[in-house]
Amino acid sequence: MIDKLFFHHPSAVVDEGAKIGEKTKIWHFSHIMPKVVIGKNCNLGQNVFVADDVIIGNNVKIQNNVSIYTGVIIEDDVFLGPSCVLTNVINPRSAVERKSEYKKTIIKKGATLGANSTIVCGVTLNDYCFIGAGSVVVKDVPKYALVVGNPGNIIGYMSEFGNKLHFEDGIAVCLESGDKYRIGETGVEKLENL
Repeated sequence: MIDKLFFHHPSAVVDEGAKIGEKTKIWHFSHIMPKVVIGKNCNLGQNVFVADDVIIGNNVKIQNNVSIYTGVIIEDDVFLGPSCVLTNVINPRSAVERKSEYKKTIIKKGATLGANSTIVCGVTLNDYCFIGAGSVVVKDVPKYALVVGNPGNIIGYMSEFGNKLHFEDGIAVCLESGDKYRIGETGVEKLENL
């Protein structure tokens, strides 16, 4: 079905009340709950579920088989790989209702979550971090950090273009964009006009 502002496949369910930005596409068998906000120019693949009160920014790409539960906030330009997992309760039990205990998970601008990665709730994934496929994240991730493994560990840093940074004397240059980055005690920062 083509809406004036966004597209959703006839097999997708977009509940009344959901706010969807223009040029967003929602594909086969996806379900968007009524109290969801999705920005402009997003792409939600097949079999994506978005629960009430989730906020998704602009230009977000969500691949097939991803469920985004209440408590998750996704900023602009985020990439969620196929079948990545986002949780919202730290100690779930089927017989115990814990809806009042949902933990916030914040995924900041430009972050990438690789296929089959798992994000345990209550963490912040900072700007342009990169979570490798299959990794399990149990704590906050700094800006530009490259995290792999179970539990996830920082093994390096990535540029905004998604290229691994190699530092010499505390400075790295992205080979694709030419952007410069500095590493220091507080982490990695992009240098403007250097």
